[in-house]
Amino acid sequence: MDRRHFLQLAAASQVLARSTRPTPAYTKVTSFKPGTSGSGMPGPFPGRLSTIHRADSVDPDSEKINLAAVQQMMRDGMLAFTGDKDIRDAWARFFVPEDVVGIKINASGAPNINSSPEIVGEIAKNLVAVGVKPENIWVHERFQSQVNTVNYAAFLPNGAHVVTADTMGYDPYTYVEVSFFGEDDTRSNLQRLVSERLTKIVNVPNMKDHGASGVTGCLKNIAYGEYSNVARSHYSNDTHTLSFIGTLASMEPLRSRTVLNVMDGLKGVWHGGPFAPDKKFRFYPRRIMFGTDPVALDRVLLDVIEEKRREEKAISVWDRSDDSLKPGFRKDPNANNYIREPGHIEYAAGLGLGIADKKKLDIREVKA
Repeated sequence: MDRRHFLQLAAASQVLARSTRPTPAYTKVTSFKPGTSGSGMPGPFPGRLSTIHRADSVDPDSEKINLAAVQQMMRDGMLAFTGDKDIRDAWARFFVPEDVVGIKINASGAPNINSSPEIVGEIAKNLVAVGVKPENIWVHERFQSQVNTVNYAAFLPNGAHVVTADTMGYDPYTYVEVSFFGEDDTRSNLQRLVSERLTKIVNVPNMKDHGASGVTGCLKNIAYGEYSNVARSHYSNDTHTLSFIGTLASMEPLRSRTVLNVMDGLKGVWHGGPFAPDKKFRFYPRRIMFGTDPVALDRVLLDVIEEKRREEKAISVWDRSDDSLKPGFRKDPNANNYIREPGHIEYAAGLGLGIADKKKLDIREVKA
């Protein structure tokens, strides 16, 4: 084992001790009560996930997605996760005809890296198959300018919605209050769509590294992606993503309504995330993962990103050295914008959102 790898492992074993400052004083303001036992995160299958890889799902040169391959992956991966034999039974575990379902996409890297419309369309198709009305399906994100670059509507049933918080707004009565760096606006409000309309959410993140949080997967997509005013957690070289991500994700009603995670790993970002306009930092895991436990999926994602970064001879996302803090992060894989906080995954586990211990995970690999 080389010295750098040893130091990376040593850093990873000290997840919660890495920050010398105290955890910020968070105040959660919500009128919503926790859901019934087993609902939401981590759901009825804590620690369990399925992962399916198919080599022909994406062409790396054109980045074109093979729809037929994705359809089969969505079927086989979901069945492996639930253990059912009928795909309708698998989806019916989580959704009933009366539900109003949000599909939380990630469009922060669009149009290069985003939740694939092929996957989003298959989710919608399966929702309709168990009786959810198309008009009760709401594909949503924060920013209209990002969503406009991807034609999600072409893959959705007639009547389904594609909306953003830019037009739907944020709930003034449901928010997390905290001051990180003495900023003027200390509130992050939940999307109004989530608090006022949806009964269930399917979370569809990508496989990406992130300059502040280390990786951006299920937890960050459902946390930062559902609230306003979140970028304030980064300042200079410092970030509070360690505790902020889990705190936002654990808020009601978001926690209870997020019942399924479908991680889109067809394409990914190994450096420069979340936007990654430079194709040299994109890669092609060609996989999809399923689970109710966002922590478990993100723990596997962390290994995927770290393995790719080692392959590219880039510094670890656990690197906390001052030497790595230098200009050029978007172009240099050995530069950091911030002291990254991949420990946010284990922090979220401490809040009861899932299982981070790799030894305790039930990982069901599907041969395609």
